[in-house]
Amino acid sequence: MNDDKPKVQFIEIDDDFAGQRIDNFLRARLKNVPKSMVYRILRKGEVRVNKKRIKPEYKLQGGDLVRVPPVRVPESDQEALPSTKLDKVAELESCIIYEDDHMLILNKPSGTAVHGGSGLKFGAIEGLRALRSDAKYLELVHRIDRDTSGILLIAKKRSALRRLQEQFRTKTVQKYYFALVMGEWKSSCKVVNAPLLKNEVNSIVRVNPQGKPSETRFKVLERFSQATLIQASPITGRTHQIRVHTQYTGHPIAWDDRYGDRRFDAHTGKVGLNRLFLHAANIRFTHPGTEELMTIDAPMGEQLESVIKKLRNQS
Repeated sequence: MNDDKPKVQFIEIDDDFAGQRIDNFLRARLKNVPKSMVYRILRKGEVRVNKKRIKPEYKLQGGDLVRVPPVRVPESDQEALPSTKLDKVAELESCIIYEDDHMLILNKPSGTAVHGGSGLKFGAIEGLRALRSDAKYLELVHRIDRDTSGILLIAKKRSALRRLQEQFRTKTVQKYYFALVMGEWKSSCKVVNAPLLKNEVNSIVRVNPQGKPSETRFKVLERFSQATLIQASPITGRTHQIRVHTQYTGHPIAWDDRYGDRRFDAHTGKVGLNRLFLHAANIRFTHPGTEELMTIDAPMGEQLESVIKKLRNQS
């Protein structure tokens, strides 16, 4: 007889999780369990470490034995992983451009969110967890917009997540994007320093003196009739930063539904474009395990390559 009742778990902590608070460890381990329930079982002493009651702020140590009580989640609260038979999930397997024991790097398709929420049942991270059902740990290192394609880093170890995110915080990661923008971008425009402020109601970002300092560096790659292919490197990591900074200069990105220009979209639509032309093409960082300097390139998809060829022919 199949017994679906939850059982007591005993988890031995390895060095990778040393230093993590027990509440954060449980929230990551019990992904479908409401936050309030996690703190309730801690408060009631149902979670034990080395047979002793602990407080939520207790920091785990290598070798600790954690007792996790049986926790049943109401079906309405459960968030099942997406089926691997879904086209958008199956597609992710072919989008993996690098993988080792520490991390996985995805050339994310345009239109796929990095995670579920806001009406989306799943995103790239949930799809990868479904494809890698035996993986103990998969977490996003950073985020890119849903309509932006290209490089997305996923950590396979907590230690890798910490080391990679520290590089993002200290701005030692170099990221390069390709963008097709309206008009003739001036070669002299190499840096845009313009503070950005996000409207928390509609998530629209604008240049505003009250905003956060934001810097993007630019380089012209190729010129066409009525358009320029540029390389953009964000020094800071603000929401929609490249999209707003290009708009601010008077050269919005093609097919940007928030900050774009409809006339430019109509022009590029004639050569087959129907998505945001923003692609995370290259990243440079230090490997979290080997300390080797890594350079990863993600090729543009067939549609973007085709658009570039047609624009060349027109020019």
